[in-house]
Amino acid sequence: MRVSSSCASTSAVALVSTALLAACSSTGFMAPKVAVPQLSAATGRTFSGDCTALPALLASLNSLGNTTITSAVTVPAGTVSGVATGEHCQLIGKMNERVSLVDGATYAIGFEMRAPQNWNGRFFYQANGGLDGSIGTAAGGIGGGGPSATALSKGFAVLSSNAGHPTPTPFFGLDPQARLDYGYNAVAQLTPMAKNLVKAVYGKAPDRSYIGGCSNGGRHAMVAASRLADQYDGILVGNPGFNLPQAAVAQIWGAQQYAKVATGTTAVSVVASGVAATQTFPDIKTAFTTAEMNTVSNAVLARCDALDGAKDGLVSDIQACQTSFNLVRDVPTCTGARDGSCLTTAQKTVLGDVFKGARNTAGTALYSSFPFDAGINGSDWRGWKFSYPEARDAGAVAFIFTSPPQTQVKTFAGLPFVMNFNMDTEAPKIFATSGVYTASPMSFMTPPNPTNLGTLKSRGAKLMVYHGTSDPVFSFNDTRNWYEGLAAANQGDASNFARLFAVPGMNHCSGGPATDKFDMLDPLVAWVEGGTAPDSVVASARGAGAAVVNTGLPANWSATRTRPICAWPFVAKYKGSGDLESASSFSCQP
Repeated sequence: MRVSSSCASTSAVALVSTALLAACSSTGFMAPKVAVPQLSAATGRTFSGDCTALPALLASLNSLGNTTITSAVTVPAGTVSGVATGEHCQLIGKMNERVSLVDGATYAIGFEMRAPQNWNGRFFYQANGGLDGSIGTAAGGIGGGGPSATALSKGFAVLSSNAGHPTPTPFFGLDPQARLDYGYNAVAQLTPMAKNLVKAVYGKAPDRSYIGGCSNGGRHAMVAASRLADQYDGILVGNPGFNLPQAAVAQIWGAQQYAKVATGTTAVSVVASGVAATQTFPDIKTAFTTAEMNTVSNAVLARCDALDGAKDGLVSDIQACQTSFNLVRDVPTCTGARDGSCLTTAQKTVLGDVFKGARNTAGTALYSSFPFDAGINGSDWRGWKFSYPEARDAGAVAFIFTSPPQTQVKTFAGLPFVMNFNMDTEAPKIFATSGVYTASPMSFMTPPNPTNLGTLKSRGAKLMVYHGTSDPVFSFNDTRNWYEGLAAANQGDASNFARLFAVPGMNHCSGGPATDKFDMLDPLVAWVEGGTAPDSVVASARGAGAAVVNTGLPANWSATRTRPICAWPFVAKYKGSGDLESASSFSCQP
């Protein structure tokens, strides 16, 4: 259960077993009576061998299955992904190489592993984002934007992969196996191989294994929490698109709504029956100007900013805001020409409908609703809403999230697909199977039984999830609803093994008017291996002087503002006195 006030017997906690360390906290979490196991801490080792000799060693051990190491080099101490990093081995390889019987293309699960000289005994699977298709530098994200550390710099052995296809385009969706690899199978295949690889390098398997990522990487991590609960001890999930096919359809639905109030047009070359012709469509970028979205953002702040006790440009109490803010009432209605200071009645209808969530003509919901928040005016928000439906979501839906997929690779055009997509007849195909496509997109992309994480819990493994409340593509409401369902499946409280952290103002994985620089990995390790449950994580702004500046920060914020990001459902509230730029002036309260 959850209690609204701080536990009075905090000192008594020190007397119970380590498995119950998280039972009582300053924010009032009280774990269920059934204790979860406490996992032991990892111990490290030093690798002093020759990195270039590893392929021969691995071949002799014959323990990596259908895997080939194609490169092995020593990387001297220096900078990796913008972070100071010690000497390490870089291993590049591939597994399960094959030629598709469907589209004739060559596929393989490509990967990179970086193994530090000073290893901390832990393995980190870096789940990459977007459509995958490229092997990102295996550094290991710790959450948020512009991090000053990575899993690799902390001493983890880190693996990154392309999820089973060679390019970050959606056309691999023609191959049934590539679809499965992208959905879940690449992680399932790579995980045991990577652990054997770690064992070959250091002489022992990792003591503790972690997986983390944001966006599609967050989806990968949530899928692993369900499908690979016996393989991972700590799971770090950021802005997860765990209902990705539905979210992509919702993006297309949103574009169709924006077209209703677009003031401009755009021409697209469309090929039909081998003949190219130019067609004109609404330019959805003209549906709402930046000035108009600033007006909406300011209206949200006017109603919701002070709900947490401080007028500081942040909406910490996102739940209360949804009751306090009313789009029709609080945003001025244009009585003349659009000048940025108001919205027309039609614009309000469209924006309100988008935030209520996509639906078909019968009114059936196709995806979650979205919360109104101050980050609605950011460039990231505009990109996802007005540019990416055509540039990203159309191809993903057409070739990956539809059964059977589209086949006209060379003539496919995103905007015509978006504008002609039928929510009644086409949207249901994300649940369909057809011929060689024996798994539906929703089945291979989403975590099975996402609120049933009994295996993860019973092992003592832990799950930390963070989500920006101004995420324009994967709704915070969807993640909140999942977490509340997880709590309901665990006698009303899942906080002894899973916690959700809402990041006020943050857009998709980073950016927006937010304190979006934070480290979720260290608290996760402390929880998994030390029993210290994280009630909050301190986050900072990335203003002038930061290694990577967040251009979405308001000009009147301190460049180094800090805030506690609280475990849901608690929110950061002002204590009534103290510096508004300092996290110490706020506490997590119900």
